[in-house]
Amino acid sequence: MAEPSSLLTGTQYEISAGNYRATVTELGANLRALAYGSTPMIADYHADEVPPAGAGELLVPWPNRVDHGRYSFGGQDLQLDLSEPANGNAIHGLTRWTAWQLVATAQDSVELGLQLLGRPGYPFCLSLVARYRLTATDGLEVTVTARNAGSRPAPYGTGSHPYLRVGSGPIDECALRLPADRWLAADDRGIPVGEPQDVSGTAFDFREGGRIGSTALDHAFTALGRDAAGRAWVGLAGSEGSLALWAGAGYHWLQAFTGDTLGPDRRRRALAIEPMTCPPNAFVTGTDLLALEPGAIVTHQWGLQALRS
Repeated sequence: MAEPSSLLTGTQYEISAGNYRATVTELGANLRALAYGSTPMIADYHADEVPPAGAGELLVPWPNRVDHGRYSFGGQDLQLDLSEPANGNAIHGLTRWTAWQLVATAQDSVELGLQLLGRPGYPFCLSLVARYRLTATDGLEVTVTARNAGSRPAPYGTGSHPYLRVGSGPIDECALRLPADRWLAADDRGIPVGEPQDVSGTAFDFREGGRIGSTALDHAFTALGRDAAGRAWVGLAGSEGSLALWAGAGYHWLQAFTGDTLGPDRRRRALAIEPMTCPPNAFVTGTDLLALEPGAIVTHQWGLQALRS
């Protein structure tokens, strides 16, 4: 008898609380689906499909890009594999195509772990845990913890890549509130150019909320406004509801991506809001890059909830 075929994204971990439901995959500890009732909150994909355009991926040990994959750290010149060959960059870290191991599961939560051992371009060791938890009142909470399990300091950053969805049509009519005072220009390879700029008077000023319209976004934002608990809140409202994404302490950047470069079935159909601890090319520039000492532990949290009238 033939063995049953494996799904491309591996084991599916389904969790729920109240009206919230989510699916997390063995591959990459990815957030494959999230819904409130029957309404999707993110652009999801099939369990037997490679995650399209980074949808729902966890990005470790760096978010976004490293220019030509070359950087220096601890007196070493290092070369990462070019995982974005079209642009000659290393992109979105080293763990998204790896099988994560189950640590713990319950009806409302799942924890997955990974031992990231040394490899060419990243000769460091990290012990990683990603926890996804739902509550009936507050929706999704994501906790990402890294411990330097090696013998030398390690460069580290993290991010996540959910595409927020508030309707089935284009996002042009959606209203976005993004509490960021500064934005970072990038070249056609996605590598930052210059220093962060004031959003005042630009098409990228969504601090008070506004219609997205035809604005094309694939930019990192910083100088984030935060509430008393230290959370930066992004709001997205559309024809089928409203969502709020929060980024906790240590997430200094938010990447916004309208998907203009994607295929017709996904182009401008959802808005990626990516909490990031550091900006694109941080392995080169050192901007907000963490240097984890051996044994050091760092934890970051973000979340996503449906707003109900």
